[in-house]
Amino acid sequence: MRLSFGILTVLLAGVSISASTGGPYKRQNATSPPGYAVLEPPLTTDWTYKVGTNPWPEYPRPLLERLDWKNLNGVWQYRNASNGDITSPPFGTDLGKPVLVPFCLESGLSGVKADYAVWSWYRTVFDVPSSWTKGNRVLLNFGAVDYHATVWVNQRQVGSNVGGYWSFTIDITDALTTNGTNELIVHVYDPTDYFDDVQIPIGKQTVRPSHIFYTPCSGIWQTVWLESAPANYITDLVVNADMHGNVNVTATSSGNASIPVEVTVYETNSTDVKFTATGRTNSQFKFRVEDIEMWAPSTPVLYNIAVKMGNDIIKSYTGFRTISRAVIDGVQRPLLNGEFMFQFGTLDQGYWPDGLYTPPSREAMEYDLNTLKNIGYNMLRKHIKVEPALFYQSCDRLGLLVFQDMPSLRTQVPIPVNQDCKFKPVINTSVTDEFGRQLEILIKQHRSYPSIVTWIIYNEGWGQQVEDYPSGFPEFNFTNIVRNLDPTRLVNAVTGWHDHGASDFHDNHHYPDSQCGTPWYSIESTPHDPSRIAIQGEFGGIGLNVSEEHLWIVPKSVSEINQTYELDDNQQIWNYRAHFLLNELKEQIDVFGFCSGAIWTQTTDVEGEVNGMLTYDRRILRPNLTVWHNDLQAIYDVAHAKGNRTIMMERDMTFDVL
Repeated sequence: MRLSFGILTVLLAGVSISASTGGPYKRQNATSPPGYAVLEPPLTTDWTYKVGTNPWPEYPRPLLERLDWKNLNGVWQYRNASNGDITSPPFGTDLGKPVLVPFCLESGLSGVKADYAVWSWYRTVFDVPSSWTKGNRVLLNFGAVDYHATVWVNQRQVGSNVGGYWSFTIDITDALTTNGTNELIVHVYDPTDYFDDVQIPIGKQTVRPSHIFYTPCSGIWQTVWLESAPANYITDLVVNADMHGNVNVTATSSGNASIPVEVTVYETNSTDVKFTATGRTNSQFKFRVEDIEMWAPSTPVLYNIAVKMGNDIIKSYTGFRTISRAVIDGVQRPLLNGEFMFQFGTLDQGYWPDGLYTPPSREAMEYDLNTLKNIGYNMLRKHIKVEPALFYQSCDRLGLLVFQDMPSLRTQVPIPVNQDCKFKPVINTSVTDEFGRQLEILIKQHRSYPSIVTWIIYNEGWGQQVEDYPSGFPEFNFTNIVRNLDPTRLVNAVTGWHDHGASDFHDNHHYPDSQCGTPWYSIESTPHDPSRIAIQGEFGGIGLNVSEEHLWIVPKSVSEINQTYELDDNQQIWNYRAHFLLNELKEQIDVFGFCSGAIWTQTTDVEGEVNGMLTYDRRILRPNLTVWHNDLQAIYDVAHAKGNRTIMMERDMTFDVL
């Protein structure tokens, strides 16, 4: 394929550096009280010194929101711990160092910038608002703690949780004092990949950062809050609504009894009631809402919902849309609301130079999402990380489809398997079972967000059983588990390689050019499988180095920039190469006709990677927006022409959720 001189001229002449608005790049920490201070990270963003000491003030769980709540984010106390210290909690003790919750201990925003935070203590004190209803239960909620959290209130152990990406709730009512002041202690054990024989879901975290593997996140990294709930309260709410107005609801109560529950759906952007339905807790009930507007990237219409069970009243929302799979002119296609839509997005790592796993604010987080929409993407792949609930609400509101990865196990654990000391991952029954347990939590906690359209189980064989054992390949069983938990979405069991034929997708990874549904493939992948949906799970990855003020200034990371898949000489050439690769993808869609989606690497630079739409500090936008708009629209147009013809349903997706 050759580019015309006119297009090349536009590429070379029309590129400019775009920066987000904001103050100076560094310093200015005047809002912090004595004791706590941001420890300047290797790179800042425009939001670093705007965080203050009351971060993330928003209600953190938008699908199950209660009126009476109290945010516990802010300055707590921290102390490094050692193995075995959990037997001697530091009750009534000043831990000596301030830490800003909810930021990873390794981050600058935490005020700690810890190294090897394997064992840690947190401490704070709180009171319960006197205005809360007497006789109600007081619930302590954690958005996420990496990795194993054990919690005490007033010297009583009240609960624990294993898994670094999952929210959990503890009823602490019986541990509260009568004088109003309560002590909260949290012990965190986070091995990441520090120990050779530990194999847990960590995504791209490592205690030895190296190019595509990044600084770990230990400790409390999502919002902590209290709320008041009646003695029998709603513990879980599953809502799925399809394109025809059918709604499926399951409200789970803290008690075992089946009691009445009422669901009210409101008109869009209104307090006017659209529909009211009744059912019972702990079992599914269905109803139909007429004259609905469907949710889609171009029309992200959401409907607010109120759910009443006894004295417990919560707020939620939903979007009406149907995800399915069909054969169109002999080609497997993913459908949204009965039509094929080419799904094109970025590999979204969700890392921040100042907060690591935790964005400095909701405004900062949404800056990334708005940038993707402005470029012309309609999707993102949330890459082996799980975000705070408000991230998915923002995708719901903006109309960004989400491919959600399960955070992967580590890629290699150094155990010699022969005299050459080659290494292989530790994969055994207990590791696989724990991975499966946490995979189920991922589905259960996120299956009501309209924007999520596909679940991804394994990435490029990381922690995957790739040899043929008598028990079979686990991804087949995991695919069935995911479908049983959530039959409303598609499943991508294996993205990249080691594909044994499970699930709805055949997914190719190749850098920098695509191989999407083509009659050629690289050694890591497998030939195109026409019985499944063809998608380019990763491609692009072209890099552009920048000046020091926009780089993660860690010597090892800087020295590894040349490991980027391709480095381009300047921003004009970067855009020229992107234009070339996007047109190559368009031709593959047009000529061979199988490709149904693609994921470009990536949203932002991360540490030593310099191949993002944005630099790591979010201050430079690389794409020439005019050219990228045109190229992406050309891809959507040719895909639409190929894929919106006679539809024969192969697998009828149901909206029943167990």
